[in-house]
Amino acid sequence: MKAREPIAFLPAMQATDAAAAWWLRQATWRLRREVSWLWRERATLSASGPAEASADAGLPPFAHPALASLDLARHAEDKRHYFATDPTAAHLGSLIAQVPPTEVLAGARGGFGWVVQTLRLTPVECFVLALALLPAVDSTAGAVLACCQNDAQRSEPTLALAQRLWEAPQALLACADPAHALVRHGLVTPAGAGWHAALQMPPLIARELLHPGQDLPPSLLRVDAEGPVGRRRPAPGTGTGTGTGRRIVPVLGVAGAPLAGASARAAAHDGLSLVQPVTNCTPDQLRVLATLAWLRDAALYLPPGAGPAAADDDHAGSAHAAALPDLPITFYVGLHDRAALRQLAAQALPAIEVPPASYDERHAAWQHALPALAGAPVLADVAQRLRVETTTIARLGAELRADGAAPPAERILLAARADLDLGTLAQRVEPRFRIDELMLPPAQARQVDELVTAMRNLGRVHHVWGTARAWNEGGLAALFAGPPGTGKTMASEAIAQALQLPLYRIDLSQVVNKYIGETEKNLKKLFDGADAVESILFFDEADALFGKRTEVRDAHDRYANLEVSYLLERMERFKGLAILATNRRKDLDEAFLRRLRFVVEFPLPGTAERERIWRGVIPAGVDASELDIPFLAQRFALAGGHIRAIVFHACLQSAAEGAPRRLTMQAVIRAVQREYDKLERTVSLDQFGPYAPLVAAERVMR
Repeated sequence: MKAREPIAFLPAMQATDAAAAWWLRQATWRLRREVSWLWRERATLSASGPAEASADAGLPPFAHPALASLDLARHAEDKRHYFATDPTAAHLGSLIAQVPPTEVLAGARGGFGWVVQTLRLTPVECFVLALALLPAVDSTAGAVLACCQNDAQRSEPTLALAQRLWEAPQALLACADPAHALVRHGLVTPAGAGWHAALQMPPLIARELLHPGQDLPPSLLRVDAEGPVGRRRPAPGTGTGTGTGRRIVPVLGVAGAPLAGASARAAAHDGLSLVQPVTNCTPDQLRVLATLAWLRDAALYLPPGAGPAAADDDHAGSAHAAALPDLPITFYVGLHDRAALRQLAAQALPAIEVPPASYDERHAAWQHALPALAGAPVLADVAQRLRVETTTIARLGAELRADGAAPPAERILLAARADLDLGTLAQRVEPRFRIDELMLPPAQARQVDELVTAMRNLGRVHHVWGTARAWNEGGLAALFAGPPGTGKTMASEAIAQALQLPLYRIDLSQVVNKYIGETEKNLKKLFDGADAVESILFFDEADALFGKRTEVRDAHDRYANLEVSYLLERMERFKGLAILATNRRKDLDEAFLRRLRFVVEFPLPGTAERERIWRGVIPAGVDASELDIPFLAQRFALAGGHIRAIVFHACLQSAAEGAPRRLTMQAVIRAVQREYDKLERTVSLDQFGPYAPLVAAERVMR
């Protein structure tokens, strides 16, 4: 064999793998010899005769497929004679009959020769692999393949063509098995079933067989075994071990946790490198990448959202075990939800659990991400208040460094809070009130002040005084109980304003779901999202979620009780401030009440508080000199919310075009009557005192 003998129809095509070069030559030699024979056979059958056809020097004409099949046996002896006597055919035959040189029997990992040795391929299987490889690397091979298959549309090889080109056609029967090693390992992908199914090879696989050991293709990313600064390594014994079959290792952690780094360290423990897809991939693409990982002796990491979609949105990205290619490699499957383990449990090894970053790890990560502030107290405060993962810290640090100057704590907190997305489960509330605007009795006012003080000191107590471990960095939970309108929502907004924390009002219509198990999923999503960034969750009408557990009479009762139990457990682990408001405290589960750090009763305001409320809710700039506020406060035992509604209604009725900004007793008294009507509460004329005639006239008009 000449040193410069081409390996394909393109003269400049080269291969660094000796076995690939040898078997590609075998494929092209056999195809050339077949074209030579077909040209002679079909030219003989043409009306022009062989002499004129030879002068034409064109490709052999296409024949009727059935006729071509029927003529195989009739021309078999002529074909053997032609191969032996024709100078070109005989020369090609002598090349085909050569014994492979020694260098063909060995090869680098992932190359054609390595595949032959690893899968113990027979010569005919090597030929099939080369035939599938040829059009994947040589763009000119398609026309020759079509010519040999007597069909201009068949530009890809088939087992039928391989059977025709090989001396022992019966040897191809084993290759027709759908579970053949070439197919099972993703090297050859039949586009259909049967002898005439096109044998396709992904370009990434062809590149590796031809030139093993090159740089990774753009579709794969190497994962560094060194995780973010300060991240602890997985516990000893989490390695997957070695073996010959497929291994699936779930890697469980919260959103933002360095799951890829933990996977890379586990893979390195077993002597493997780790790669991951650059983007989301379809099952077919995943199979190609898995084959490439096998050829490179690498494990494959699938981050949440990168694998085949799971059964529902909550587990989207979690790869089903059945969807993972059955290749002898290790798959590390990233998961955020422990429930998703059920999809992999039957075929998976024990999960690697990546714990949330500790305070020390977060602090170290912030110092690494913002070196200009290393050692500054601001980063210690940020590490206490933001429980984001180290990968998120690295990203936020890069964004903040782009601003140029060393950012203040408020800028860092703002950047982190921009990531918080609770979807439709909660709405952001902008605080409108201050603590000094609350109209509460002294005892309740002190409780609210204590709650604010406790939240301000929470991080210091956990991380400086040392309570974080015992209390799992737990936050605070408070219950605001009292009749409607007594200031529960107002107090929540005032607390958020005092603490400068984002306040989210929970939409119970989105959280509570009639379908079993859905409420827990919504609550988990809600708490997990709010846990990362110090925030306040405000549950209005909390008795709808935190009601008493019932006697179990059917499955719905049992699951309703499970919802309450899950909620109790999740509330204890919430790291922010949860405020629950209810006007039906007696309906709350006693076990839940015991877990609350603060319980603040919001009573109906007394006369003195009502007078302060009346004066406080009148807009600045509105003339209220005509109002008898002491009379209104004494005669009408209304909550602050109702007083605010009365003043608003009176303003609406008094703000005619050109009218002075003034409230009169007449407008306010009528608004009081409207509020009592709305509340379906009766009020006597005597309560209105000297203003009774106004109300009486109103009632007569009805």
